[in-house]
Amino acid sequence: MSESKPAGQFFDAAIGLLRRVRDEEAGPVADAGAMIADIVAAGGRVFVFGAGHSSLPAQDVVYRAGGLALVNLLAVPGAVGIDVMPATLGSALERVDGLAGAVLDTSPARPGDVLVVISLSGRNSLPVEMAMNARALGLKVIGVTSVAYAEETRSRHVSGTFLKDHCDVVVDTKITVGDAELTAEGIAAPFGPASTVVASAVMQAVMAAAAGELAERGIDPPMLRSGNVDGGHEWNGRVLEEYGDRIFFRH
Repeated sequence: MSESKPAGQFFDAAIGLLRRVRDEEAGPVADAGAMIADIVAAGGRVFVFGAGHSSLPAQDVVYRAGGLALVNLLAVPGAVGIDVMPATLGSALERVDGLAGAVLDTSPARPGDVLVVISLSGRNSLPVEMAMNARALGLKVIGVTSVAYAEETRSRHVSGTFLKDHCDVVVDTKITVGDAELTAEGIAAPFGPASTVVASAVMQAVMAAAAGELAERGIDPPMLRSGNVDGGHEWNGRVLEEYGDRIFFRH
């Protein structure tokens, strides 16, 4: 450990997890990037979904400086963030059967598109059904989840399955059950959750892989620039106009 205090220990734990994912999940990350590149090249659209804190890595790749312009957030009202009151409602909605199907049926997603589903545990009804229904509609599904939950916990979906069971590609975040990397004397509960750090890095790595794959095929990927650099707004305006039929966060 580079630092004995909790802050340093957390950095060490997060760095260790990132290294594990980089080394052990290189294949799935590349596969996910290639799948997104395939769909972008074919004129398809890209959607991302996450509930609760798993929505943070999803939001991080939508309308993002340095990001792929075609990524759209598939939002479930009340389950995207902690701005809903009470905040515990979001957790309850993750266990509601049938909600995912209703959201997908009224979304712009169509056969040939791709959906990335992010769920730390992958055990609740909402992410499981989101993946199941997306595949039934003819979408490709990429799952970002901790496989440890499928090995050490029970599914909360009636099928007994987890998110990982309904994906074309699964990237394992390696997060341990409980999502707390640290323990310390005088602190009764484990603390230091790293799932957001790792899942966000996975999402950015996948998008980078997709951009690289498109470039290798001779396709200039539609990337957004920062609006805080000179010419950024003009650049983004051109990209959003050119690909407007595949971008839904402007409507």
